[in-house]
Amino acid sequence: MQVEYRALMENATWRLVPRPPGVNVVTGKWLFRHKFKADGSLERYKARWVLRGFSQRPGVDFDETFSPVVKAATIRVVLTIAATRN
Repeated sequence: MQVEYRALMENATWRLVPRPPGVNVVTGKWLFRHKFKADGSLERYKARWVLRGFSQRPGVDFDETFSPVVKAATIRVVLTIAATRN
C-alpha cells in the first residue's frame, strides 16, 4: 500500500488537500489484490483506492466528479491518422 501511495504522490496523480468546511467529501477504502504470473506464482501485491459513491446526495454532488478517460479505439484512430499523414 505504501508503494502504491508513494507512486501516486510522485506521479502527481492526486494531492492531499485540507477538507473544506460544509462540503460532502466522498470517502473510500483501500482494495487489495494479488497479481499472478502466467505460471500461477505470485508476481506482486496490488492496492488501489476505491470510492464509496453511495455517500453522494442526488441532485447535489453527482455532477462534481470528472474522469478524463480516452477509449482505446479513439487512441488507435488518432495514431492511424497521424501515421498516414506522417
